[in-house]
Amino acid sequence: MDLFSHSWTALRAAVADLPDEDFAQPSGCAGWLVRDLVCHLVIDAQDVLITLVTPAAAEPTRDAVTYWEVTGTPPTGDDPLDALTVRLAAAYGEPGLLKFHLDDVGSAAGRAAALADPGLRVRTRGQVLTAGDYLAAYVLEWTLHHLDLVARLPHAAGPPAEGLARSRRMLEQIAGAAFPASFSDEAALRVGTGRRPPTDAEEDGLGEVSGLGGRLPLVLG
Repeated sequence: MDLFSHSWTALRAAVADLPDEDFAQPSGCAGWLVRDLVCHLVIDAQDVLITLVTPAAAEPTRDAVTYWEVTGTPPTGDDPLDALTVRLAAAYGEPGLLKFHLDDVGSAAGRAAALADPGLRVRTRGQVLTAGDYLAAYVLEWTLHHLDLVARLPHAAGPPAEGLARSRRMLEQIAGAAFPASFSDEAALRVGTGRRPPTDAEEDGLGEVSGLGGRLPLVLG
């Protein structure tokens, strides 16, 4: 629960510190500018709020790792919902309005997470999880999108080291294999999820890991 709050606070702070001109730069998400990614974060924050007030009586069907649907096809930006996000982001007009909305809804999501009972069962996407597992899954979401935010903005603050380390462990659990020790946490997450191709040296390292090299990328949805 603390790591969710830490990761989310760091991501929102990084957005708040961006100069307006950065919102027109490409993000690490294919087909999305930084403004589109920030708009997606507003929608994510709404999803957190909705889920935490949608209790379920049934037994959990997923946990923080199995929450994710995994494919091998990276997004192209052509999905209808992705296209809607782009149009919605453009409708804000001024980056300041996006910053305000993310701070407003994002702060509420952070407060709701801090108040949530980790054992509460909640329903989302047709599945049941404990609130603790749901928020733990979002540590990976926030960390990956924080990497997306700063992908082409070297002056922007990156995600916390604790979030990177935890997200790497979660991705390794999803993959069923560990990345080579030579991979930094950031490299494991970027390469593992198809956000960038591996270097030649990284490709060699992946080839030495049984059951991992041929399964990448792991596209999480």
